[in-house]
Amino acid sequence: MQQKWELASPAPSSFFHQVADLSPIIAQILYNRNLRAADEIEAFLHGLQPLTNPFTLPDMNKAVARLRQAIRAGECITVYGDFDADGVTSTALMTTLLRSLGGNVQPYIPHRVDEGYGLNSQALRRIAQKGCKVVVTVDCGIRSVREVVYANRIGLTMIVSDHHSVGPEIPPAAAVVNPKRSSHRYPFIDLAGVGVAYKIAQALLRVEANTPLGKGKPVTAESLLDLVAIGTVADIVPLQGENRLLVQEGLKRLNQPQRPGIQALMAVAGVSAGQVNSTTIGFVLGPRINAAGRLESGMIAYKLLTSQASEEAQALAQQLQSLNQLRQEKTRQAVEKAEAEIAKQDNVYLYIVGDPSFHQGIVGLVASKITKSRYRPSIVLQIGEKESHASGRSIPEWHITHALDHCSQYLLRYGGHAMAAGFTVRNENIPAMKACLQKVAAEQLQGQNLAPAIKIDAEISLYDLDWALYEMLQQLEPFGEANPAPVFLSRYLRLVDARPVGKDGKHLKLYLGDERGKQMNGIAFQQGEHYNDLGRYVDVVYQLEENVWNGQRSLQMNILDIRKSAG
Repeated sequence: MQQKWELASPAPSSFFHQVADLSPIIAQILYNRNLRAADEIEAFLHGLQPLTNPFTLPDMNKAVARLRQAIRAGECITVYGDFDADGVTSTALMTTLLRSLGGNVQPYIPHRVDEGYGLNSQALRRIAQKGCKVVVTVDCGIRSVREVVYANRIGLTMIVSDHHSVGPEIPPAAAVVNPKRSSHRYPFIDLAGVGVAYKIAQALLRVEANTPLGKGKPVTAESLLDLVAIGTVADIVPLQGENRLLVQEGLKRLNQPQRPGIQALMAVAGVSAGQVNSTTIGFVLGPRINAAGRLESGMIAYKLLTSQASEEAQALAQQLQSLNQLRQEKTRQAVEKAEAEIAKQDNVYLYIVGDPSFHQGIVGLVASKITKSRYRPSIVLQIGEKESHASGRSIPEWHITHALDHCSQYLLRYGGHAMAAGFTVRNENIPAMKACLQKVAAEQLQGQNLAPAIKIDAEISLYDLDWALYEMLQQLEPFGEANPAPVFLSRYLRLVDARPVGKDGKHLKLYLGDERGKQMNGIAFQQGEHYNDLGRYVDVVYQLEENVWNGQRSLQMNILDIRKSAG
C-alpha cells in the first residue's frame, strides 16, 4: 500500500524573520508544531517556563485539606488507580508521597478482566469493610458518578483525581481535581493521570513545608518525576507545555535511576543509564509495565515501582519481562488467527473479528496491528460465554466512537475517542452490531482515498545533514504525541548502493548521494520488497539519527519510505 506524502506548507517569511537566530529547518519544524510566538518558542527550546501553581487546579485546596486531616488522624487512605502504565505510576507516586508524610496508605488497582476499568462498587465496599475512610482516585473516577454516590452512602470520603474528559455530571466527591473541568482556570489541560497526581503531591509538599504535620520524612517533588515521565509518555498525551517540562526533568532522573525497581526493569530490558529517552519509555519500559495489567495484575508493576529491596525488584522485573514476552507471543498468535479470518472478508471498510481464545488484555494490540498493516478501522472481540469484550482502532478518516453512537442500541457499555474505543456486547447482539457498524463505515468511508500518510516537516538536501543539524534537533526532544520526531524529504538522490539485510532480506541498507557529491548511509526497515523496484535515482522520506557501530558514531537516514524519482 503506497503511503501518501504530506509535505507541510512553508512558514511565511515574516515568521522566519521573527526567529532569524534559528536555523530555517528548525524554524519550519517549530512552525509545524504550532509554536509561533517568540515566548512559546523560547520556553519550548530552553524550558524556561515554570510549572504552574498546583492550587490553580479545581478543588485542590479541598483535596489537600482532607488528605492532611486523614494523615493527622491516622485514618486509612486507599489510593485507587488503574492497571495501565499511567495508572500504575500514578498509584506508586501517590502512595509514596502520602506515606512519606506519615499517612496510613494502601493501594488498590482493579483487575482488568474481573473488574474492568475505573471505580466499581464491590471494590469500594471491600475497602470500607477494611476500615478505610478516605479514597483518592488516580487516573480514573471522573465519570463514576453512581459509584461515588454509593461510596458516600457507605461512609467513604472520595477525592477524585483524573485527567479524562468530564461527563455531563461531576461526581459528588469531597474534591474533584481534573484540569478538564469546565470551570477550571488551569492553563494546561492535557496532563496525564500521573501529572495530576504529581500536582497534588506538589500542593501537599508546599503546605507541609509551611505547616509540618511532623509524622514522616517527606520526599521531594523532584524525586517523583521519574514516575511522571514514564506515565506521561506511556499514556500518549501531548508532549508540549507542562508535560514537556515534566518529562524533560523526569528523563534526567531515569538516566540516573535511584529506585531499585526501575534499575531492575532497565537491566532486564537491556537499557543502560544515560540511554533513556521518550522512545525508550514508549517502546521498552512502558510495554513491560503494561504487560502486568494486560495478562495478570497491575499490582505486580506497582510492587516493582515501589520496591525498596534490590533482590525483590529483580524478581519482579523478571516477572514483567516474562509477562511481556508472553504478551508478545499471545498477540502474534491472535494476529495470525485474525488475519486468517480477515482474508475471508472482501470489500469491507471495517474489519471485525472475534474468537474465544483471544485474551481480553491484548485485543486492543491486535486491532492496532491490523489497522496499521491494512489501513482500515478494525474491531477485535474476545468472545465470552454470554458477553464479549471488544477493542477497536481507527484511522483519521473515521471517528470510531461516533460510529458506536450510531449502534449503541446493541451495546451494553462503550467508550473511547476518535481513534480508539472499547465496548461490551451480548453475544446474541453481535450479528446486528456487526451489520450496523459495517453499514456506518461503508456510508462514511466509501469514495475516499484510504492510504496511510507520512507528515513531512521539510524538503531538504543531503548537504543539510550534518552533526550541527542533528544537535539542533536534539533540542526538540522529548519526542512524542504532538511533538513527533522530525521527518524530512530529499529528492533525486543517486542510488550508489543497495542491499537487502536482516532475516530473509526484510530490510534495505542504502548508500545515497547528491549532485554535490555528498553521500549518506540509510536503513529502510521492513522495505526489502523495494529492492528490485529501485531506479538509479530515488526520493526518500526519513528521520536523521545517530548510528553507533564498533564505538564509531555516524549519521544515518532512517528511511520511512522510498520511491523511484520522477523524470
